Amino acid sequence: MALDVAALRHAITAILAELEVEHANLTELDGKIGDGDLGITLLKAFRELDRLKDGLPDDLGAALLQAGAAVAKVSSSSFGTLFATGLIAVSKLVKGKTSAPWTEVPSLLNAVVQAMAARGKSSLGDKTVLDALDAAARAAGSETEPEAMRRAAACGVDAALDAFRDKPNKIGRARIFADKTIGLDDPGMVAIKVMIAGLARA
Repeated sequence: MALDVAALRHAITAILAELEVEHANLTELDGKIGDGDLGITLLKAFRELDRLKDGLPDDLGAALLQAGAAVAKVSSSSFGTLFATGLIAVSKLVKGKTSAPWTEVPSLLNAVVQAMAARGKSSLGDKTVLDALDAAARAAGSETEPEAMRRAAACGVDAALDAFRDKPNKIGRARIFADKTIGLDDPGMVAIKVMIAGLARA
């Protein structure tokens, strides 16, 4: 068993099911310190991915590249742009492969963090989605089986949310609210928590 396009299809279906339930909560949270469009952005993205998933090619890199292009097409929000950027970054690393070992997932997530940081001009420690992805990658790196990796990643994200909750956001629209973001979870970090929770359905 490995990370392949079949697994990608399952993940899309599972995350969409979770977002159908949680998107309103994400939007409400985002509305407190952002544009209030995070939930609908992700819902639109995954509905589009679900629409095209059965036609994705077996080449994992090509499939992820197509997924990234689809996300970029349906979402003009900053999070949608970052999400597409992450998918495209990973697509380059697995180009020409039909599968990748699950143990490579943490390094793929690290590539996502680097690509998103460059695109969003942000850094680890700014209380953004990067911090959740970095925590997930580090936690998952201690495991080798996909479900154990998912559980570890979920715990890592929970720990990151706890660590950053009482810190201010330093980047994006949220920085405008400065100290008012103290005590609030970053919406992008929570979005990663939701998506990882959705993977439990896969």
